[in-house]
Amino acid sequence: MSFENKIALVTGGSSGIGFGIARHLLDEGAKVVVTGRDIAKLDKAVQALGPNASGLVVDFTKKTDIDALYQTIQRDAGRFDLVVANAGAGTILPLGEITEQQVDQTLGANVKGVIFTVQGALPLMPSGGAIVIIGSTASMNPPAGMSVYGASKAAVRAMVRAWIQEIRGSGVRINVLSPGPVRTEGLDNFFPPEQADAAFASLAEQSMVGRIGVPQDIAHTVAFLASDAAAYINGVELFVDGGASQI
Repeated sequence: MSFENKIALVTGGSSGIGFGIARHLLDEGAKVVVTGRDIAKLDKAVQALGPNASGLVVDFTKKTDIDALYQTIQRDAGRFDLVVANAGAGTILPLGEITEQQVDQTLGANVKGVIFTVQGALPLMPSGGAIVIIGSTASMNPPAGMSVYGASKAAVRAMVRAWIQEIRGSGVRINVLSPGPVRTEGLDNFFPPEQADAAFASLAEQSMVGRIGVPQDIAHTVAFLASDAAAYINGVELFVDGGASQI
């Protein structure tokens, strides 16, 4: 599928899943704007992505940053054809240890940030545009210690079900793509080195295809959901996890 002459925004695109999505869309012909919070990391990512990529520093917990992002895009490009809301946050804390800071950070990035990402993007999107929100299988089956994160991702699903009704007739589709574990630098660093091999083996065993995901798995699915091949798919939460969430 081709994204020639298309303009895409990938939030949280300086590493991991977001970087993989941006690279795939570029390979398919799109021009891509990626965002990140760390300017050095973002600059390095844009350089690696090549001349059709550009970067903007944005903290998606701050509406003022999101508003400034869209003002810049409106001035420079005038539109988006695809928005991938990938920026997010989450930490592990069990009930009894949950803090106000954790709640504010997680809901700020994963709920507030998504709301204003979508709301701000819509006036810049033509009919035929697509929004793909990166969720998580934690929306259905959050592991112990990830109740706040799981709740934030379940909230995304609920919001999308309302939003597709509210923008009916706009020609813009909104879908949620919920990955299971994906092998990224962030996940590699999540486990203590002495536990990593066992943890990855356990995650692979949970998948019905015998492995955990890689960023390309998510990137290819984003491209499908954004393409004309998915023109009649709207408001779904698509689990991309090798079937682990289906058992």
